[in-house]
Amino acid sequence: MKIYNVKINTMDSGRIIEKGWVEIVDGKITAVESGDPRNISHEDTDGCGGLLIPGFIDAHCHLGIIENGIDFEGDDSNEATDPFMPQLRAIDGINPLDRCFSEAVERGITTAVISPGSADPCGGSIEAVKTYGRRIDDMRIRTVGMKFALGENPKHVFNDRDETPVTRMGTSAAIREGLFKAKRYLAQLESYENDPDSCDEPEFDIKNHSLIPLLKKDIPAHFHCHRADDIFTALRIAGEFDIDVILVHATEGYLAADILGAEKVRVISGPVICDRCKPEMKGLDLKNTAELYKNGVKAAVCTDHPVIPIQYLPTSAAMAVKGGLTPQQALEAITVNAAEIVGIHDRVGMIRAGMDGDIQLYKNGDPLGLLSEPDLVMINGKTVKEEGK
Repeated sequence: MKIYNVKINTMDSGRIIEKGWVEIVDGKITAVESGDPRNISHEDTDGCGGLLIPGFIDAHCHLGIIENGIDFEGDDSNEATDPFMPQLRAIDGINPLDRCFSEAVERGITTAVISPGSADPCGGSIEAVKTYGRRIDDMRIRTVGMKFALGENPKHVFNDRDETPVTRMGTSAAIREGLFKAKRYLAQLESYENDPDSCDEPEFDIKNHSLIPLLKKDIPAHFHCHRADDIFTALRIAGEFDIDVILVHATEGYLAADILGAEKVRVISGPVICDRCKPEMKGLDLKNTAELYKNGVKAAVCTDHPVIPIQYLPTSAAMAVKGGLTPQQALEAITVNAAEIVGIHDRVGMIRAGMDGDIQLYKNGDPLGLLSEPDLVMINGKTVKEEGK
């Protein structure tokens, strides 16, 4: 099918087509062209001169793993019985029938990166999923990272349990110990695989085994950190173990934006629309994302749902405009930048031939506007929202 008579903001190297059309076949975008298509059928859609953009991406949230309107029974984000739990998988805790998935679709959010919480210094693997479906296995894009947490959250959780770690030093030590063990396990495993006659196979350890993709740089570490000192601790640990790192939240990133830019650190900024609800967020400032951009940091904006309900992702990006981003940069922060940061830009984040058919159409209004909603939303080429139908 084709969508024609539209302005297309492709998010692909800044390419904007003032009047063009897009073709989607078998769930994939097959053509992005200017002008009018030669052949139009009853299955095609007239965009009425509206704006076509990629579906939005929330680069960090807890959608479906902390369920809507349910307390303990629906909160599966934190195991919090052991400070180091890399064997946990977010996919096993997500309820795709949670109402908030529908609210995400209604506002044009087609992909969510769903993470375990930040109670544990290491909380498990992170999953990127589409926001429409009934079975999470059919919605998943791929595993995109391993969750680590620094600062106040682990301190509070384990202090309440009267267990280690209760300091920033203890949190870092727990992470280092886990990574050291996994590194040794991987070395033993590789020695056995290279020379099984001379080397013993290490006894299987699910914690260590779960960290192999991280150590091999198949996935990055997502470090929860707010304060500037925690940001530098994340970078210190990543450097010690030669692992790729993404900073999540980075509330005080603007205090170190020049350093982060020089070191080409990736940042997922947010939540943006919230109060300074705990001491480590006392430095919260709307200028954060803009300062990161100005210093060459590739940055995305997230909701941290349910901290900020996921449907307010574009509103969060708009608040970053108030803090100094341009509207185009704000759109990039919840489309192409988000996709590139978490490593799913081969599938989503742009309107380009070969990408998934995840798009949204605005016949009127600003995609970042508080009162705006898309008239059409498609995920994998399937219409999941259409005004008037």
